[in-house]
Amino acid sequence: MARFAHTVTVAALDRGWFEEAAGALVDLLDASREGPGGSVVLTDGRPVEGLRLLKGRHLRPGARYGEVPAAPEGAGEVPVEHADAGAGDSPGAPQAVVLRTWRPSHSVEVESLVEEDGMSLKVGLRLSEPRRPRAVELSLSGQKPGGGSLYRFSGRGKADLAAWWAAADRLPSAPPAARAPVSGRAVHRLAKARLTLTPRPAEDGSWRITVVLSVRGRWLLRPVGAVVLFFARGPVERGLREAAESAAEEWNTALAELTPLHGEALRAEIADALVNPDGSTAL
Repeated sequence: MARFAHTVTVAALDRGWFEEAAGALVDLLDASREGPGGSVVLTDGRPVEGLRLLKGRHLRPGARYGEVPAAPEGAGEVPVEHADAGAGDSPGAPQAVVLRTWRPSHSVEVESLVEEDGMSLKVGLRLSEPRRPRAVELSLSGQKPGGGSLYRFSGRGKADLAAWWAAADRLPSAPPAARAPVSGRAVHRLAKARLTLTPRPAEDGSWRITVVLSVRGRWLLRPVGAVVLFFARGPVERGLREAAESAAEEWNTALAELTPLHGEALRAEIADALVNPDGSTAL
């Protein structure tokens, strides 16, 4: 087995603000309704950008959301009831998001079906206690139709947010948490991989996050995998370091742009972001 690790420093996220923002977002969506043409409309009458009901009933299990493809010139608007026909059958087709569960006080679960570069991908996301998120679970499976077992993979991950906040609130001098709050596993015919993230507070109040990647070959291929990893160790270490540093930079930039709003001001800011995500002024 090969093990790679790297630690980055990121700005800390305030738990109270995060939970308030999550609750406001869930409440806005929970109060939304279906509008003309399958649009999803907030209580103030504005449609959510990029979110359209293609099939089923809004916020009911089985509801399917996505983008309605543009109609050919002169053909008129594509009817919503036919907009998802063939979704995913060709490159650039709309991504379909299927709502499996909508219980804001308990859990929200969605499933995304995507066709990209000849691969069929299914991504599942489950959020526990959405108004004050406690855990996020992710599942992923992919295959290339007709490609055989070498073109199939699967993975699962979980972020225990309660454990994350507990680890981030420890004294800087305390040892890191014994169990990583964020972990994920990926399985392929040739190898298995495990990724973990463990935070600990720094003296200046920021977070130091250690990212650990473990890789091992499977079955009779373990000796072969060990040889490959021996020669690939440098590139893998460099790739992990660059990916972690890039993610940390993006996180710090995003947090620096957040305005510490609260109450109705925060709710209004989130509503504006839903209807105008790029921040441009509507004409």
